[in-house]
Amino acid sequence: MVTISTDPPMTKPLAGLLVLSLDQAVAAPLTSRKLADAGARVIKLERPEGDFARAYDSIVKGQCTHFVWLNRGKESVVADLTKPEDKALFEAIVAKADVLVQNLKPGALAKLGFATEALCRRHPRLICCSISGYGDEGPYRDRKAYDLLIQAESGLASVTGGPGAPARVGASVVDICTGMNAYEAILEALIARGITGKGADIRVSMFDSMMEWMAVPMLYTEYGMPPKRIGLSHPALAPYGVFTTADKVPILISIQNDREWAAFAAKVLGEPGLARDARFATSPARLANRKETDAITQACFGAQDVATLSQRLEAAEIAFARVNEVADVLGHPHLRRMDVDSPGGPIALPKPPARWTGASEPGFGPLPALGEHTDAVRREFLGA
Repeated sequence: MVTISTDPPMTKPLAGLLVLSLDQAVAAPLTSRKLADAGARVIKLERPEGDFARAYDSIVKGQCTHFVWLNRGKESVVADLTKPEDKALFEAIVAKADVLVQNLKPGALAKLGFATEALCRRHPRLICCSISGYGDEGPYRDRKAYDLLIQAESGLASVTGGPGAPARVGASVVDICTGMNAYEAILEALIARGITGKGADIRVSMFDSMMEWMAVPMLYTEYGMPPKRIGLSHPALAPYGVFTTADKVPILISIQNDREWAAFAAKVLGEPGLARDARFATSPARLANRKETDAITQACFGAQDVATLSQRLEAAEIAFARVNEVADVLGHPHLRRMDVDSPGGPIALPKPPARWTGASEPGFGPLPALGEHTDAVRREFLGA
């Protein structure tokens, strides 16, 4: 039986807005893709050779993984902003744009004659958002910056991995965090413009974005308890870590408080007396006796297969997760995916996290080929 949705089609919240994006790599392309997903028309200006992220790899049907992920729903227009005719195109688009997003090399846009301060003066309703490594002030303001460099510079790598050495977080968390911060700031500016009629000149740095995320490690360090790298464990809670079942499946569990410990001891470990044992009864005691706590937990887990253990953990309402490989996640029951068209054919991507109830799921635009929309956009904005 086929069920046909009767929900009304969703009108996207940013429909009717025009975004001009000079984006490359990850952070700014994520910002502009979020705007496109929300219904804005996004014109992506690319150098003649294209966004350099197009060439990171060719894994996905001859296309780059990062580019496929970050550029659906945009119009690709090739332009060389050192040439007068392409500067004219930029000026014509920005004059009608609601938002300008850019993450060119620090100072590059100003050298081309398009300093954001001047653009905002000429176009008072324009919202400019510039993304950089370290912002516009300080000794590092002119430095190029990439995700892993900021992971290292911000101290994130120092609290990631095991005791042996700092490690990279396996996803581009700095770029993602920065892109989301920029998107959030643009939305706030759009709301403010709806009230005041005035645009904004927004600056978002990768370093600032990551320092927001590093607030807790900073506070621990500043107040005398610098965090240590402990892999998939918790610096202040036990048992909180990975334990292996009889059939060799790694399971990560989290005991957050003494109430959960009592339930875990009685219903999973089968030793209710541990909830009253002075060595384990409180969170500080379990932390002080982590080796014994972990040994008791591992002995229990190692005696059961994952199916039996999972049932017992669920019955006791204990938080747990498998330590999956990425290949395992491809078949995860909670993975939601959608097809996005591309020059190489349809590509399955994760669906956006937010779900809008009472409306059918919106569609998303295709991935553009390099320069696919150049001629049409030139005719529209220059009459050429």
